[in-house]
Amino acid sequence: MTPLLSVLIPAHNEAGYIGACLSALFASDPLPKGAGAEVLVIANGCTDSTVAEARAVTVPQGWTCAVIDRPEGGKIGALAEGEARAAGSVLVYLDADVIVSAPLMAQICAALEAEQPRYASGAPQLSPARSRVSRLYSRFWAKLPFVREGVPGFGLFAMNRTGRARWGQWPDVIADDIFARLSFAPAERVRVQASYQWPLIEGFRNLVRVRRRQNAGVAEIAERCPALLVNEDVHRPGPTAILRLALRDPAGFMTYAAVALAVKSPLFRTRNEARWTRGR
Repeated sequence: MTPLLSVLIPAHNEAGYIGACLSALFASDPLPKGAGAEVLVIANGCTDSTVAEARAVTVPQGWTCAVIDRPEGGKIGALAEGEARAAGSVLVYLDADVIVSAPLMAQICAALEAEQPRYASGAPQLSPARSRVSRLYSRFWAKLPFVREGVPGFGLFAMNRTGRARWGQWPDVIADDIFARLSFAPAERVRVQASYQWPLIEGFRNLVRVRRRQNAGVAEIAERCPALLVNEDVHRPGPTAILRLALRDPAGFMTYAAVALAVKSPLFRTRNEARWTRGR
C-alpha cells in the first residue's frame, strides 16, 4: 500500500532524543481512511548511538520505518536522500528532538489533501526548560506575535507534493524551515490545532549562539532569496506592544533583551564559530 504520509527526520547525533521522537510519532491517531504512513530517519554523520536507538523502537501496524545511515554529515544532503525515497503524498519534515501530539499527523494530512500547493504545521509548545535563564527567556518568547500567530514551522513543517514541486533541490541555507515557509503565500499556509513540543536551548551562552545562527539564517534568506520576502507575514511588535509585554513579565523581558543584546556583542563570539550550530 502506498503511504499517504512520509515523515522525514534528519538526525545528527540525536541519541537520547530520537527514541522519544519516534515513540510519540508512532502513537499518533489513525490517519484518514486508514491510510498508511512511513518514517525515514536519515542519520547523517552520526558518531553516537542514534542509528541503534532508532532501529530499536517498535514500529506499530500501519507504519513502516527505514533508518538510513549516511556517513556524510549535512542536513541538506539528508533531506535530498529522504525525499528521493519518500512515497507519500504528504511530506512532514520533523526535527529529531520534537515530540508530536497524537492528533497532529492526522490533522496535517487533512489540511494538505487539497490539490493546490499547501504548507502546514501545528501549534508549537516549548518543552519545560531546566535552567532558570531558559525558563525566563522562553516564557517571554512564547508570548511574541510570531510564535502565537501564523504558521512559524520551527521544528516541524509539512507540505503536499504540489507544494514541494515549487523548487528543485534544497538550497544550501542555514534556515531551511524559513525557506520552506516563505515558498508559500500566507493564504497557502495552514496552522492546525494540534500541538507539538519543541525544546528550547539551555543556558545563556547557548541561547546567544543559537539566536545568532537564527539571525544569520534570516539574513541569508533575505540576501539569496529576496523574492520570497513578499510572503513574509511576521509582524514585529511595536514599542507599545513590547512595553505591555514587559510590564506583564519584567524578568522574562529582561532575560530576552539581554540575549538579544549579547547576540550583537563580540564578547560571546568564539573564534571558530560554526555556520550551523546548536546549543547541545
